[in-house]
Amino acid sequence: MNVLLWVVQALLAATLIAVGALKILRPKDKLAATFGWVEQFSVPAVKTIGVLDALAGLGLILPAAVNIAPILVPIAALGGLALVIGGSIVHLRRSETSLAAMNVIYLLLLALVAWGRFGPYHF
Repeated sequence: MNVLLWVVQALLAATLIAVGALKILRPKDKLAATFGWVEQFSVPAVKTIGVLDALAGLGLILPAAVNIAPILVPIAALGGLALVIGGSIVHLRRSETSLAAMNVIYLLLLALVAWGRFGPYHF
């Protein structure tokens, strides 16, 4: 189970860091072509969401990898859960049910990491 958690953490981290980097580095008008919801948010809000995505991704790997405050791993998973829930609410308000449904996968994987790392498979 520990190996499974590491694999899930790595995949989630890669996804969150990549998406976060897109939100941080791309201009809002180019992001709007990929992420329709961006139009409803200010530039600082989109950049902040990108930073939070990237931090959650880094938090899923780095603390345990360097063995400094590994308790931050499940806390990062909880932060990721908050981001995914917020994103799902935005998608549902925009009637993007397929995107909200896809977020359920992220929700389940982040919940698995939080449960495993707070519980029986902590560091």
